[in-house]
Amino acid sequence: MTTFTVWKYDDPDAAQRTARILQDAALEGLVTVVDHAVVSWPPGEDQPTVHHTHDAGRRSVGWGAFWGALVGTLFLAPVAGAAVGAAAGGAKQAVDAVGIDKEKIEKIRAEVTPGTSALFAVTEGADLDRLGERFHGMGGRLVETNLTPAERSALSQTFGV
Repeated sequence: MTTFTVWKYDDPDAAQRTARILQDAALEGLVTVVDHAVVSWPPGEDQPTVHHTHDAGRRSVGWGAFWGALVGTLFLAPVAGAAVGAAAGGAKQAVDAVGIDKEKIEKIRAEVTPGTSALFAVTEGADLDRLGERFHGMGGRLVETNLTPAERSALSQTFGV
């Protein structure tokens, strides 16, 4: 099953450190990382920065467009002027197409604020117990996922969040 998750950290650099752990776990076969992006928002900055690198074996322009649409919808659409409105509308359609509705957008937007960071990941086939051990102590909090409530509860227990 393909899983979309958003992990929030109360440190603008923590999500990048966690992304490295995720990539190392993928190299060891604990998870398949379809793609991921890190959003970092240092205190005092007007907008967050997005770090996206294509994951090995999954190079695709489509993922870059997806992350651009998602981040644009999250952080640019609320402050964009009318000139950007049409582009933001197209981005919103792309994000809606993968099941990230307005409620989820608002939830993520409320959580990722100046002084924080977030790891956005699309993964498959994770060994949650072993992966949870790797993430233990990183201080992340699961903000959003496409998992069922029971799967979300199991994930939260495994990762201690």
